[in-house]
Amino acid sequence: MPYSLTIKKIEGKPGQVYYPLQLNDIPKPTPGPNELLVKLSAAALNHRDFFIRQHLYPGISFAHPLLADGYGTVTELGPGAPSSFLGKPVILNPSRGWESDPDGPEDIKQYGIIGGSVSSNAGTAQEFIVVPVDEVALAPEHVSPEEGAALPLVGLTGWRALVTKSGNAVEGRNLLITGIGGGVALLVLQFAVALGLNVWVTSGDEGKIERAVGLGAKGGVVYKEKDWDKKLATLLPQSRPFLDAVVDGAGGDVVTKTVKLLKPGGVISCYGMTVGPKMDWTMQAVLKNIELKGSTMGSKAEFRDMVEFVREHKIRPVVSRVVKGLDNIEGIDGLFEDMKAGRQFGKLVILIDKNANGQGGSSPKFLIS
Repeated sequence: MPYSLTIKKIEGKPGQVYYPLQLNDIPKPTPGPNELLVKLSAAALNHRDFFIRQHLYPGISFAHPLLADGYGTVTELGPGAPSSFLGKPVILNPSRGWESDPDGPEDIKQYGIIGGSVSSNAGTAQEFIVVPVDEVALAPEHVSPEEGAALPLVGLTGWRALVTKSGNAVEGRNLLITGIGGGVALLVLQFAVALGLNVWVTSGDEGKIERAVGLGAKGGVVYKEKDWDKKLATLLPQSRPFLDAVVDGAGGDVVTKTVKLLKPGGVISCYGMTVGPKMDWTMQAVLKNIELKGSTMGSKAEFRDMVEFVREHKIRPVVSRVVKGLDNIEGIDGLFEDMKAGRQFGKLVILIDKNANGQGGSSPKFLIS
């Protein structure tokens, strides 16, 4: 029988408990009207999965498979599903209930992210999944299964934060991306470089900054240094000595640190707050007309636009490490340890189908264990 991977309930308080992974035998699902049966080749971790294991995420499920990111091949069609999908590699939309409204989900009560959630029985930590035909996109031909699995959630989040919310996805603009090395930050970098922006980054690791420069960043600063904002000011070009926008996933003191660097009316597009659930908002930012915009995931329309951009610009999502097998509990736990320690540069991926042979034949070699 096919496998699925869930969390196992044990006693413990939120933030103190760490739910173990549990492998389950499940029946192979059958697609209904306008649905597809997808054999999953690869799935990827996100920080929400780490939070789920600590019971620090709302509405967690012990019955539904974990993980929101997946790449696979359509093996069966439900009644009414287009025959053009049969046998094609696809990338799954990681959320449900948001069609196209640029302001946010049309009905916030119906919106949710798949994977380990009571709001949806879908999750990509399984060998087969049934999905509505409008919740997938044909995979770009140049990506491998690992890269395809690395794309959905972080790609959608990064695309909305940069393109929809920042208002500065314009050639020649100056952009700061905080916390380079995480999946969202890296794809924002790749999107921005492809769009012709000048990009600087922050990291706690000089080595990650060097790798970001290799992907097209102009430079970066170590945020552990007290005056990193002053150092960044010296890196900006004399012809445009300011930032147009910041794309941030940390929160903390980002407003205080960047307010002097941003132009009047500059934008901070914030898609996460890993430092803590609160951040400072200063009078200096008010007087400078700085805009702080929250950004979470994205709509189906934004998902399709993002995948097409990746296809057009031949963008390869960065993969940090891959483990083989959904039954490789020790290896998957190791991916979670990488995330806990912040060791990753790019996405952490599970190769579900050990014999998967993706389309992207010239893909780089990954660290596989």
